[in-house]
Amino acid sequence: MRVPPMSSRFLDACRRRPTDVRPVWFMRQAGRYLKAYRDVRSKHSILEICKRPDLASLVTLQPVEILDVDAAIIFADLLLPVEPMGLKLKFVSGEGPVIDNPIRTSTDVDSLSISNTDDLGYVGESIKLVSSALAGKVPVIGFVGAPFTVASYMIEGGATRTFHNTKTLMYRDETLWRRLMGKLVDVLGPFAVLQVASGARAIQVFDSWVGALGPDDYVRYVAPYSRALIERIRSTGVPVIHFGTGAAGYFRELHAAGGDVMGVDWRLNIDQAWLDISYRSAIQGNLDPAALLAPLPELKAKVTELLKRTGTRPGHIFNLGHGILPETPPDNVRAVVQMVREFRP
Repeated sequence: MRVPPMSSRFLDACRRRPTDVRPVWFMRQAGRYLKAYRDVRSKHSILEICKRPDLASLVTLQPVEILDVDAAIIFADLLLPVEPMGLKLKFVSGEGPVIDNPIRTSTDVDSLSISNTDDLGYVGESIKLVSSALAGKVPVIGFVGAPFTVASYMIEGGATRTFHNTKTLMYRDETLWRRLMGKLVDVLGPFAVLQVASGARAIQVFDSWVGALGPDDYVRYVAPYSRALIERIRSTGVPVIHFGTGAAGYFRELHAAGGDVMGVDWRLNIDQAWLDISYRSAIQGNLDPAALLAPLPELKAKVTELLKRTGTRPGHIFNLGHGILPETPPDNVRAVVQMVREFRP
């Protein structure tokens, strides 16, 4: 399946084509910093919002209307695919996602299903509703977790600082690790394609936990599976944004795994990151999310400096180096959109 091209400022930048002004959107632009989202969240759990297309589309559209950004990103969670694989997922207040039956043994991996991706059809329905409501105004971005990040959640059973269980399995039984990663590609790939078929015109691959690895382990244990997933998505004809957190020490290796657009977190100067990959992909980022808490003059200085760093070369998408923090004033986010739109090099 290949989708027809759609014209937009954001998609042109993904393809490194010139744009009138820099496109801008924000990771976690639908979230707790918006009162409209908090109102919905006060009545519904995160999983309920994700699984009800009427609610997921509502909160996806809120920031597009409030902020006037250049893309909508579907409201979902990167762990949704673990449920049709056979794991029990819940969200615990103060802890985040928790998996009650984590993966630890060969039997656990063998029992994982790869044939129930249709169970994720509610995400596709949400994308259809958003696409219909936007009527081509801006494109919809779908997303999936990268294999390493999803695998780590499945093994740890929730958030971790040490990745003790993940690395133990990876080092102790490489064959088992590769079986698990292969299964994840076989689930995440069709899930991404489902999103494209439903109207997503770009897919972001989030490797939120990849910074737990060193460069050599990334290349050996992870990169082949990220590459396989990204190539499956690219076969649909839509651009893929590859975003890894905390991987400044091996950004080139991350790029080698693929991506039409490379997302950069705030720990790396974006001009250096782009140079490191010889400008062979577009670049996205990378304002520190905490900068949105700064007074407007300081915030404008940071935004302007970032825009100057990326120069006039086509292919920069303005974003944060991670998601919007819950404490962020919405007025500051709106102000950044205007700063980006008004910037002239």
